Amino acid sequence: MHPIVALVSSYLLGSIPAAWIAGRAAGVDLRTRGSGNLGATNVFRVLGWKVGLAVFLFDAAKGAVPVRFFPALTGERDPQRLLLLGMACGLAAIAGHVRPVFLGFGKGGKGVATSAGVFFALAPVAMAVTLAVFAAVVLVSGYVSLGSLTASVVLVGVLAALEGLRSPLFILALALGGFVFWTHRANIGRLRRGEEHRFGRKAGKVAR
Repeated sequence: MHPIVALVSSYLLGSIPAAWIAGRAAGVDLRTRGSGNLGATNVFRVLGWKVGLAVFLFDAAKGAVPVRFFPALTGERDPQRLLLLGMACGLAAIAGHVRPVFLGFGKGGKGVATSAGVFFALAPVAMAVTLAVFAAVVLVSGYVSLGSLTASVVLVGVLAALEGLRSPLFILALALGGFVFWTHRANIGRLRRGEEHRFGRKAGKVAR
């Protein structure tokens, strides 16, 4: 497999809109319900935890599978190049999730679950710590957005400690952390105003 094919395949896999498919199967357009976001959190809120969990796992797999398998299919053997190619495939998958070609490059999810899958494949220990913090924050606060924001900071810190500030993994985590904050800017505003939706509450029309 040529590296370009690996990147395109990663993007196409990331573009599979699991949340949209789940909503369509339930007769609901999730772009008009809840947060209007095609991510696992909105699926949890609108369609329930079973469907939400399935979508989360699928979205995470969209990030993990390209990172874990596609670089090796290119025939590359150098460990550093394999790492960089895996990171590139992960970014392509995240881009597909955020702007899926199968929905006309329209708005997809915010990329948190897919990013988690990418880092589970790249740095499982750091991601396990991050996931534990995410779960604790959501459990205590009830805010998935706060958990996602906190987790992005924790991942950067853990990778800085484990890999060093010059590590490609640290740089990737730093960049994606900034991206997570940017995609959650509306959530940050609602958190500041005390208007953010708590996890587990049913959602109606799109929140603005």
